Amino acid sequence: MPIPYPYAEKITINQHEKPATVRQLAGRDALLLILPEAVGRAVWRDLPYADFLAARAKRRRGVDDTAKDWETELPNPRGTRVLIVHAKAGAGSFERLSAARDWAKRLLDTAPARVAVVAAPGVAAEAVLEAAVLALLTAACPLPSRKSKPPPAARLQDIACHGAAAPLRLDSLRAQTQGNHLARWLTLLPGNELRPAVYRRLAEELARAQGWETEYLDRRALARRKAGAFLAVTQGGDASGGILRLGYRPPGRRNTPRLALVGKGICFDTGGINLKTAKSMYGMHEDMAGSAVALGTLLALTRLGADFAVDCWLALAENHIGPQSYKPNDVVTASDGTSIEIVHTDAEGRMVLADTLALAARTKPQLIIDYATLTGACVYALSTRYSGVFGNHPDLLTRLTEAGRLSGERVWPFPMDADYDELLKSDIADIKQCTVGGEADHILAARFLNRFVPAAVPWLHIDLAAHRHEGGLAHVPSDVTGFGVTLTVQALLGYGLLEAATQPPAAS
Repeated sequence: MPIPYPYAEKITINQHEKPATVRQLAGRDALLLILPEAVGRAVWRDLPYADFLAARAKRRRGVDDTAKDWETELPNPRGTRVLIVHAKAGAGSFERLSAARDWAKRLLDTAPARVAVVAAPGVAAEAVLEAAVLALLTAACPLPSRKSKPPPAARLQDIACHGAAAPLRLDSLRAQTQGNHLARWLTLLPGNELRPAVYRRLAEELARAQGWETEYLDRRALARRKAGAFLAVTQGGDASGGILRLGYRPPGRRNTPRLALVGKGICFDTGGINLKTAKSMYGMHEDMAGSAVALGTLLALTRLGADFAVDCWLALAENHIGPQSYKPNDVVTASDGTSIEIVHTDAEGRMVLADTLALAARTKPQLIIDYATLTGACVYALSTRYSGVFGNHPDLLTRLTEAGRLSGERVWPFPMDADYDELLKSDIADIKQCTVGGEADHILAARFLNRFVPAAVPWLHIDLAAHRHEGGLAHVPSDVTGFGVTLTVQALLGYGLLEAATQPPAAS
């Protein structure tokens, strides 16, 4: 099963400092022309085919009217298709990326191979061009299909960008696309194909290609580490689960990981003894989305040549029913010695993450970020348009929230006050896994996980409420969004997330 992550590398992207010419457009199958909302004669004057396009526009509306998007064909031998769109003045990143998603879908409907994107005068050129490129790359990436007649693949081979004076961040856009593509592709694989053992093989194949370190802790190795929380979840299945660590090390750097990425990789979740209903169980092959985001983020950072070491910990398991399944009122002990009273077997994600976080923390990284499709409560609180974030370092939450605003992957911080722990008090163990009622479960899940991360280790927890959003989200056109890859890359490389983690938290 080949992983198509290199797909975006095959698409050539060039930025041209000078305006597009008639000759350059003659070799293009399609042109995306991005205009300001109010289009006057001065805008048309600096564009190729200015008289032709201005005349067409005038016939459609009046020269200075606020315009609607429209299409035409250039009068050249190729009959280059032109999609004329309008960038909203003052639009934020999410709105701009959402518009670019629509532009890309419409432009690629006719399967062009060679595309030009032109930002007209009066447009925030760098921002709209980067949004358009990101949307085009993302829309062109193939996703799994098991139809007897699969949908036709995109033919996009080349993107030419015109209109920006400053250099575009093309390498970053491509790497983010690759990481997001990998996350979406893995998440969409059927559950009978992506079992934990297969997932492990695919990740190790990717590791060989990228030069990553690998270490796999199977059930026997986890038993030696007394990882009873993880093992409790897997004891009802076929014993194929385990924790896979992948390590990126920049050349010439120390081997100590500065960043640890941790992902929940439940390849199918029945709910266990507390069996889900049919409606709730449908789609539970996507309960490994957190691990896919962690892996996609590692790939993106590797492709960008990050100058810091990264470990990626994938908690790979299935939550099944069997004679040995763990049960409510069982008590198990995690690898850090914490005893846990089981309340609900469908809260398995926090169980596998507990041991994985504890093991990752032993390596003393400067920052841990974990990703999980963890709670319905977070979806109820935010819908699927945002994801929830939690952490033990207020400045990191601020930076991550701002990076979410810029990246289009919006997050919202929730409280983490210690008095929530009162709801998790157990009469028989150190802590309860959750409550029966589920009130504020997203917060209680974060408080539970906080128990397994030493206070001295900066930590962020992302509850992926937005991992699936109907119709896509921001620049991503598929329902499965790969949410988290772009957010993390921009937070690390643009908002100093790792550097801030080395500073003591500000006094509250």
